[in-house]
Amino acid sequence: MGKEKDENGTNDDPITGNEFHKLISCRNHMEPYGIDTFSLHTLFGKNLERATRIVDQKGVKKISAETSGRSIFQIIGESKRKEEYLCFPQHYCGCYSFFYDIVNRGEQLYCKHQLAARLAVSLGTCDDVKVSDEQLAQLLAKL
Repeated sequence: MGKEKDENGTNDDPITGNEFHKLISCRNHMEPYGIDTFSLHTLFGKNLERATRIVDQKGVKKISAETSGRSIFQIIGESKRKEEYLCFPQHYCGCYSFFYDIVNRGEQLYCKHQLAARLAVSLGTCDDVKVSDEQLAQLLAKL
């Protein structure tokens, strides 16, 4: 897992997009692909299992603007309240854990919502929702 440049020519992510796609699969699909779940757990810790539950429950929505193609993910949390979090998978999540575990303490690479978004994209299981650019701007203004 090097710092190779991804398809966008960036390398600021500790795990490149291509490596992530090769490594990650949903809990029910890991072993047939020969994925070492111990290594994944070492990388992502407690958030990996939680992220796979979110993906299994179809809790990932990719919201894209029709004209610009810009997008953000909306992730439904696991709690009984089913809170929704806006998320940019590589850089930001609006959840408490992102700020506490990742930004402040640096203990995790990603929160469970970021991992869930990346898992769902890798597996092709996220719900794609198209909105106008104005609607996406209103959604982003809530951040």
